[in-house]
Amino acid sequence: MDTVLYDYWRSSASYRVRIALNLAGIPYRSVPVDLVKGDHKGADHLDRNPQGFVPVLDIDGLRLTQSLAILDYLDNTRGLNLLPAEPGGRARAMALAHAIAVDIHPVCNLSVAAEADKMSGGRDGARQAWMQRFIRPGLIAFETLLARFDQAPYCCGDTPGLADICLMPQLYNAHRWEVDISDLPRCLAVETACAAHPAFAAAHPDQTKPA
Repeated sequence: MDTVLYDYWRSSASYRVRIALNLAGIPYRSVPVDLVKGDHKGADHLDRNPQGFVPVLDIDGLRLTQSLAILDYLDNTRGLNLLPAEPGGRARAMALAHAIAVDIHPVCNLSVAAEADKMSGGRDGARQAWMQRFIRPGLIAFETLLARFDQAPYCCGDTPGLADICLMPQLYNAHRWEVDISDLPRCLAVETACAAHPAFAAAHPDQTKPA
């Protein structure tokens, strides 16, 4: 059965799912949903996901939404070991991932940033200022949390996990919006390790941007 990912190349949530699909070795067909053009508000996409969000993943006869739920499904069905099995370690690693996916990402997604832009009256640089306002403090906190784990070389050990999958899209956004992360050595070390991993490299927005 054909696996289909409805995504947008710059969407952080879609980026996460692309990484996980690559880690699982699952071939998939990508169907772009252009958020800038408003494709996510069209009837076709609202039928897939009434929230109008990406990604949406058709896999194993299921239609799944919400990137963290999709990652959990892939982890449980494909044995990706994205989180430790031991309950305490699992909770700690999940909290690390959620520090980005639940706390930073929602206030920096396209719809929220666009609304902030509108509230500023379209002032030059307003969107970038908004992104910098939330991304840098969030990543500073993440850097401090990382000190409680052993980067060897990934966030929580020697294999990529949920935190790495959440971190890389956020670092992409940090670079895009010119957020200073030069003083976050742990984050930068994880970024170097993930960038060298084929599953992460193939999922990068520069590799998936529609022609």
